[in-house]
Amino acid sequence: MKEILRYPGCFVCGEKNQIGLKAQFIYENGEAVTEIIADERFEGYKGIYHGGIISTVLDEAMIKAILAENKYAVTAEITVRFHLPINVGDKLKVAGRVKEVKGRMFYTEAKAVRNGNEIVASASGKCVEAKPELLSRLRQSIT
Repeated sequence: MKEILRYPGCFVCGEKNQIGLKAQFIYENGEAVTEIIADERFEGYKGIYHGGIISTVLDEAMIKAILAENKYAVTAEITVRFHLPINVGDKLKVAGRVKEVKGRMFYTEAKAVRNGNEIVASASGKCVEAKPELLSRLRQSIT
């Protein structure tokens, strides 16, 4: 189990982003894992967590699973499925993993779970490994 690198200004994991989630990701058993509380600041409808926010966290979990293996990639495509409404105040465990690698393409998946086993949202993604010019910019971001 190890903490995955983060960018201080990142909306999801950045500890210096004043409006962000400040999620800390650890890498265990081949997954990037974090726990968050569905904060009222990010309501979509009254008492319901915004789907765009959970989509962002799922995306981050998939990228963090790649980063945990010391590879730098960016999301090329993401598909999110909403299984159940997420209530403000719900404690969520979000986990992402790499399913397959083909060349520079990473095929990933993630899920958000509450109450230990109730899947509330899931995602699949395609992430592409950064070429040298972009890689240099990404590495400058990481602490």
